[in-house]
Formats: sequence, C-alpha cells, structure tokens
Amino acid sequence: MKRAVRGLLALLFVGLLALLFWPEAKAGPTGGWLKAAALEPRFETVSGLRVRYVKAGDGPPIVLLHGLASSIFTWKDVMPGLARSRTVVALDFPGFGESEAPGDLQFGIYPEIVLGLMDRLDIARATLVGNSMGGAVATALAAGHPDRVQALVLIDSAGFDRAASERPLLLRLLTTGVGRALFERLPVRGRVLRLGLRQVFHDPALVTEERFNEYLAPLLRPGATASLVSLLTSRAAAPGMVASLAPTVKAPTLVLWGRDDRWIPVEQANRVVAAIPGARKVVLEACGHVPQEERPQEVLRWLQEFSTHVISR
Repeated sequence: MKRAVRGLLALLFVGLLALLFWPEAKAGPTGGWLKAAALEPRFETVSGLRVRYVKAGDGPPIVLLHGLASSIFTWKDVMPGLARSRTVVALDFPGFGESEAPGDLQFGIYPEIVLGLMDRLDIARATLVGNSMGGAVATALAAGHPDRVQALVLIDSAGFDRAASERPLLLRLLTTGVGRALFERLPVRGRVLRLGLRQVFHDPALVTEERFNEYLAPLLRPGATASLVSLLTSRAAAPGMVASLAPTVKAPTLVLWGRDDRWIPVEQANRVVAAIPGARKVVLEACGHVPQEERPQEVLRWLQEFSTHVISR
C-alpha cells in the first residue's frame, strides 16, 4: 500500500515537472479570415479602453457580442450573410480578442462599452445578438437602455444560472487560487483551451487548427489571463447576474440554443424564455455552445427571419 502511494506521488511529481518545463503553446497564423472576407479591423477608445471592431454592410444596424474568451472571430460565418441587408458591427470586448486587456475587469463595464461604441458609430438603435457572456451583456443593456435596443437575440446565453455549481468545471477552477496560479504560471493554457473547445462544440472535429489559433493567440497577450480571471470573480458576474433584469426587457426577443450545449445546458433556455416577456425559443439539434460557429447557416436563417419580422412591425 505504501509503495503504491509513493508511486502515485512520484507520478504526480513527474507530471508537475513536465508541466513546469513543457514549452508554452504558441499560436499559429491568425486573421486570415478577415482578409478573405475583406474586413478591416478598426479601433475606438471607449470608456478609456481601446476596443477593436469590424463593420460591414448597409441597412438597419445589428451588433454582435461574443462570449467569454472569444472574439469577433466567432461571427465570421454569419457576418457576410447579415451584411447583405444590414449594417453589421462586431467587437472584441476588453480583455479579449485584440481589444485592450487591462488586467482588472468588471462585467458591469461591458454594456457601457457597447453603448459607447454605438454612440461613436452614430447607431441610435440596434438589434443586439449575444452568445454566452455576450447574451448577458445584451440583456443588461436592453433592460437598462430600452430606447437603444430594437430587438434581442440570445444564443446560449449566460447570466441565468442559479448557482456557481451550474457553471463549467474549467471556469470554476479558474476562480480558485490554485486554478488561477496554474493557468497563469504554467504552460498549460493551450492544453486547457483545446480541452475547453472540445467541450464547447458538439462535433470535436470542428476544433480545427485555425479555430484553435484564433482562440489561443488572444489568451497569450499580456494581461489577458488576469482580465479573464478578474472578470470571472467580479461580483457582477455572480450566478443569475442578469436574471433579475430580464423581466424588464421590452424588446422582441429570440432565444437560440444548442441542444447539446455542455457548458450552459439547454434547460436554461426555458429560464430565459420564462423571464423575458414574449420571448421565443428555438433549439438547434446536434449543436453545442456556439451555434454561430457550429450551425452558422441555421443561425443566419433565424436571424434574418427574426430581423425581417421585427423591422416589419
């Protein structure tokens, strides 16, 4: 028995050493999709932070809001279709993508960032589309500034959980001292990210090297990890952070959800629909947490149909 315990401890020690000295993951080429789509990233300073965004098309405005540890890349397969009839804006939230990563972030600043960018771009009113954390931001903005939101689309939205235990284990680990230290100091970010992406997608084959690199590169920037962790531990990011605001949302709302979402289970879609008056729910089959990447044509079809309905009202 003692020999077995010593063997296990030795194995753990060797594993820790391997992590300590294993070369840090390096991201491959990124941004190729922007050139292919003829999109030119731009920057604006909003609330004192440098924010990257892309803008395309002409027509009624629609603003796309990504989720935690994501970026404008997540919208690459739906932007071109939307831009045929809409003015489409997608931004990187501070701490993510190529926007400034201050290291100390609070969820509450994000609705103001979106509002500030809309002001800079002379967008008086827009349809907001948010995935995961972006859905929570969109809900908070719609509740606080109903005059600025024409319609709301929530895709596997965060912010309606009832307890921290409902959140993905990887995210819960990052809020602990040990988890944060490991993620910040050991060269495991690439491995953790790849594991996380495989959980995010229903079809793991979609975790291509291009997609992996587009997610990894921003995480390797100075301040990115600290920004991520501070955001996760901020009081405003507590369970149910926008659930109490949802009943005051007046904008027409469409709720899209992947049937096989392992990060925010489809059952939570019912909470969203119950909380927002008049909200409509659509469940996408064989789809995980990021439908805009896994089922882009279906998402595009629903966005176009919903937008046409709202505009014609």
